Amino acid sequence: MAKYKHYDYSQSVLLPVNLEEQLIPGTLEFAIHTLVETRMDMSIFDDRYCNDETGCRAYDPKILLKIVLLAYSRGIIFSRKIERACKENVTFMAMSCGEQPDHSTIAAFVSSMKDEILPLFRDILLVCEEEDLLGGTFFALDGFRISSNASMESSGKISEFKKKQESIEKRVTQLLEEQMAEDKKDDDDRNDDIPSGMSNRNKQIERLQKAADRIEDFLKENGPKVGKQGKEIQSNITDNESCKMFSSHGAIQGYNAQALVDNKRQVIVNAEVFGDAQDHSLIPPMLDGAKENIKAIGGSEDYFKGKIITADSNYHDPSNLKKCDEEKLDAYIPDKRFRKRDPRFHKEKRQIRGKVGRFNLKDFVYNQDKDEYHCPGGKVLKLRVKKAVVDGVIYKRYGSNREDCIGCELKLKCMRNVKGKGRALSVPIGHVPGNLSKAMAEKIDSEKGRRIYHQRIGIVDPVQANIGTQKCMDHFTLRGKIKVNIQWLLYCIVHNMGKIAVYGFT
Repeated sequence: MAKYKHYDYSQSVLLPVNLEEQLIPGTLEFAIHTLVETRMDMSIFDDRYCNDETGCRAYDPKILLKIVLLAYSRGIIFSRKIERACKENVTFMAMSCGEQPDHSTIAAFVSSMKDEILPLFRDILLVCEEEDLLGGTFFALDGFRISSNASMESSGKISEFKKKQESIEKRVTQLLEEQMAEDKKDDDDRNDDIPSGMSNRNKQIERLQKAADRIEDFLKENGPKVGKQGKEIQSNITDNESCKMFSSHGAIQGYNAQALVDNKRQVIVNAEVFGDAQDHSLIPPMLDGAKENIKAIGGSEDYFKGKIITADSNYHDPSNLKKCDEEKLDAYIPDKRFRKRDPRFHKEKRQIRGKVGRFNLKDFVYNQDKDEYHCPGGKVLKLRVKKAVVDGVIYKRYGSNREDCIGCELKLKCMRNVKGKGRALSVPIGHVPGNLSKAMAEKIDSEKGRRIYHQRIGIVDPVQANIGTQKCMDHFTLRGKIKVNIQWLLYCIVHNMGKIAVYGFT
C-alpha cells in the first residue's frame, strides 16, 4: 500500500517574515520603495491633512503611493483588488509595511492627485536624468487609444438623447397603465401574494425611470458637443470628456493617451490624455508640456532646439508642423502618401480577372480645350473641383457620371468600388507656396529621412508593449479627463521606474 506524508489543515503555523527582506535589490518593487522613500518629495501631500492637533491619524501618502504603483506594475488597477493584495500577498504586505488600507481610501487617494501627480512624475524624470538614462537628442511621439470607464451605448447627439428620453418615458407610461389595469381586477381573480409579473414590472419601471432621469440631468447640465469643424459630435452621458475612436480592437469609447519618448532608454518625458481621437493638433501641447518638465529638472529653455522628433502620419498637420518649425525641431512626420512614393513598399500589381492593375492618370486622355478627361472606355470626366489642397499639394478633381460607369466593361479595372458614384480623378497642378507639408514630404522621401523615420517603431512600440501588455493597461477605471490623466501618469511613472531599476541604481 502506498504511503503519503500526513497533512492537517487545522494546525497553526507561525511564519517569521522580515518585511524589508521581501524587497530584493534589483527588482521593480525595491526601486518603487527606494524612489518613493528617498527621491520623491511627498511633502506636497501635507496640506491636504489637518489632523495635527485633532482627528485620526491618516495613512502615510508614501504607503498609499507605493502600493498603487506596485499594483499598477502587476496589472492590478481596481482598488478592491489592491486592498485584497495588501491582505494576502507578502510583497504587498512588505510594501505597505503591514498596513491594510481599504479600497475607498485607495480610490480616493488616486482620484485626488490632481495637483501632486505632475511633480511626482518630474521627480522620477529627474532621477532618470541623473542616472544618464536620457539621451536628449532623439524623441518619438505616439498615442495609445485606451478604453474609458464609459459605455458606447451612452453616446449620441443631443437630439438622439431627447428621442431616447421620450421613448423611455412612453414605455414607463405604458407599464404604469398595465399596472393600474392589474390593480382593478376583482379580488377573486387575484392571489393574496404579489404576482411575480407585477414585481418584475415594478423593477422595470424603476430601472427605466432612473435611465430617463439620468438623461434629463445630463441635458440640463450639458449642451451640444461641438467638434473642431464646428459641427456637433457625439456626447457621452457616462463620461462626456471621452470620445468615440477606433483602435486596433475596433471602435471604443475612450481617451487618446499620448507619450513623448526619449530614444536612449525609452524613458517617457511627457504624457497626457486627450478626449480627441485625432492626433492632428496634439504636438503643440505635448511639446509645451515636455519643455515645462525639462525646465523643472534643470534643463534649458531651448532644450529641444535642433533635436530630432518623429511621429507617424496621423500627426501630419499644418499646426503640428508649424510648432516643430517654431521650436527649431528636426521633425520627421510623413504624410499619408509617403509609402506610395517609397519604392521599398512597391508591390507587383495584382491580377484582376486576368487583367493587370487599375487605370491611373496616364491612361486618361486630357482635352485641353474643354478641360476634361476621356477614360479608356471613351466616357467623359468633367471638372468637379477647381482647387483642392491635400498635404500642401493642389489638385483639380474630375468625375464621371454614374450612369456611364454602371454598364462599362472596364469598371473592374477602373474603380475600387464598382457600386460607387463613378470614377474620380485627382490631378496635381502645383504646391502651396512655402508650404511645410511639401518640405516635409521631400525630407521624408530622402534616404536620410527614411532611415531616421523608421527608427520611431523601435522607440515607441516597446513603451506601448510594456504598459499595454506587460502591465495590462487596456482600460481606465476612473472618469473625467483629470482623473484619467492621473492614472495614465501613474502608469508612465511605473514605466520610468522600471527603466531606473534595470539601467540605473541597484
